Amino acid sequence: MYRGMEMNAKTRQRVTAAGLLVTLGIVYGDIGTSPLYTMKTIVEDNGGLASVSRDLIFGAISLIFWTIMLLTTIKYVVIALKADNRGEGGIFALYTLVRKRKRWLIVPALIGGAALLADGTLTPAVTVTTAVEGLKGMHFGSIIPISAQSEVVIVTMVVLLALFSIQRFGSEWIGKSFGPAMFVWFSFLGVIGILNIAGNIEILQALNPYYAIHVLFSPDNKVGIFILGSVFLATTGAEALYSDLGHVGRFNIYNTWPFVFLTLTLNYLGQGAWIINNRTATIANLNPFFEIVPAPIRFPAIILATVAAIIASQALISGSFTLVAEAMRLKILPRFKVLYPTQHRGQLYMPSINWIIAAVTLSIVAFFQTSAHMEAAYGLAITVTMLMTTILLYQYLRMQNVKRVFAIGLVGFFGTLETLFFIASLVKFIHGGYVTVIIAGVILLVMFIWHHGKYLRESEDYSVEYASLYAYKDQLNKLAEDNNYDVYAQNLIFLVNVKNNTDIKKEIMYSILDKRPKRADIYWFVSVNVTDYPDTAEYSYEKFGEHVMLININLGFRRNQSINIYLRQIVNDLMKNKIVHKQPQKYTTIPNRQVGDFMFILIHEELSPESELKWFDKWVIQSRFWLERVSSSQKTWYGLDYSDVVDETVPLQLGFRKHIKLRPIEREDNISENEIK
Repeated sequence: MYRGMEMNAKTRQRVTAAGLLVTLGIVYGDIGTSPLYTMKTIVEDNGGLASVSRDLIFGAISLIFWTIMLLTTIKYVVIALKADNRGEGGIFALYTLVRKRKRWLIVPALIGGAALLADGTLTPAVTVTTAVEGLKGMHFGSIIPISAQSEVVIVTMVVLLALFSIQRFGSEWIGKSFGPAMFVWFSFLGVIGILNIAGNIEILQALNPYYAIHVLFSPDNKVGIFILGSVFLATTGAEALYSDLGHVGRFNIYNTWPFVFLTLTLNYLGQGAWIINNRTATIANLNPFFEIVPAPIRFPAIILATVAAIIASQALISGSFTLVAEAMRLKILPRFKVLYPTQHRGQLYMPSINWIIAAVTLSIVAFFQTSAHMEAAYGLAITVTMLMTTILLYQYLRMQNVKRVFAIGLVGFFGTLETLFFIASLVKFIHGGYVTVIIAGVILLVMFIWHHGKYLRESEDYSVEYASLYAYKDQLNKLAEDNNYDVYAQNLIFLVNVKNNTDIKKEIMYSILDKRPKRADIYWFVSVNVTDYPDTAEYSYEKFGEHVMLININLGFRRNQSINIYLRQIVNDLMKNKIVHKQPQKYTTIPNRQVGDFMFILIHEELSPESELKWFDKWVIQSRFWLERVSSSQKTWYGLDYSDVVDETVPLQLGFRKHIKLRPIEREDNISENEIK
């Protein structure tokens, strides 16, 4: 086993050309499309092309370069990528590594995760809309395919709908398809940038950090520190890069990021050079990115930009799947169906989440209509996520025995920088940022209900009681042989979580022995465990007398969890090896059938009316139960839709209401029947 794990680790570290292409196709779409709108937004915020100065452009380019260098390269590529949980990245994976240090660390994890998921709904909308707007008003002979903004909105929605529809094929297939396109895209960014830099070589001076600091206080900068809100658009893909770690592996990111960073820098420098050379021009619907492209190839460039925008959306979608899957494992989100289209656990597909994101994204396009309005709202939530990641990174550095002074200095630097970006982005709230804040708030509320509801159920007033099968095996075996009770089922199955190898929830024993004695030929207590390997299919068992069996089933993450099928195979194996006795069937369509009927008991909790809770805590618990009902049920999750299933409800009592003790009425106190009449 350990040898297999070692070989798997070596495989992940091996870098291939195909792996690098997949990485380009999956990871860098968001940050790779930032040149489409970052400089455009900076120029618009400062009054348009005629109002900008040389110093403003030098300062803006310098701010962009050093923001990407510090936040994306140093913080995420150099530091954060090392903080992986079994190859998975993202804020929830980071929280998993540090949660044992401080209980309150769940707070930044919840806030950061909710903000990132919310911002992920805006990224597809803004990138695809910006690219499609490049076609608006373009002439092809006497034909203008897209002449109005309403047509831009329709085309954008069609493109996005197609993207969400192909997610079920998996990110590996998408990466292989988009990887070559992204290689062409980044190469295009670099080449076009170089062509424009050649027209004004002095733009290279903008790499000097002096200009970045100077422009913040320069009168040429009409928005002051709030220019950082627009500059931040250049690095919004950094958190998505970290979240996609599990899809491609750390070393593929290490080997592709220098190429991506270089081409982005060249393109921003090229846009800056063009703006300085054309400040006196009058251009309607200015977008410096498209203006630096020579007219003969502008149409192919727009098509390429649209493809890149689709890939940017893909980066956020696949990252969202990873985040939700991590949140499910941490039990801070309800359970949703997960599919694994490939052999790699990090590459997953979640149908419900995919279409929820699709609905929200399409609604954003319909609401904002133009990319300019979307850009005004873009980036606010992601600054919150970055701040929360920084808080968790400090705890991770301390876990790695990094000296406190160095850890505080490093995190203090990034925290200060991100706080400045957050303050600068606050102005976006009234211009549309409130939309992402509302979305993040809804996600955070769901997370809070799920997590706090679990906390209340495990509080001092209520804790789940577990019972050892050893303590009840005699009663169960006697009940199985007690002819005073009718047979409830030949094979009675409970899906259980096992503690200490033999302990299960006491409410299951209550269901068998107290609620209604359920006589069965064999009681099966089945625990299902999902492994980190794709094709695991194994089981172990422990016998507690003639009629009680505990089964542990280990399934690879790609295995279908149709428990009834697996269990029949296990029962046949155990009968063949004479571990359990056969159950010959007199009436059957299957010749020589030796396995009897199966009955699954699924136990659900409902808040007891006897619970004495504060109104808010009661609302949280009831809301959690509602989320359990609307998310993926046990019946569907374990493939029991066509099996014999009994749903039982047990009361959940939190707190205790003081009962009124009834006093018996003495005979002499009784009122006569005549008096009553």
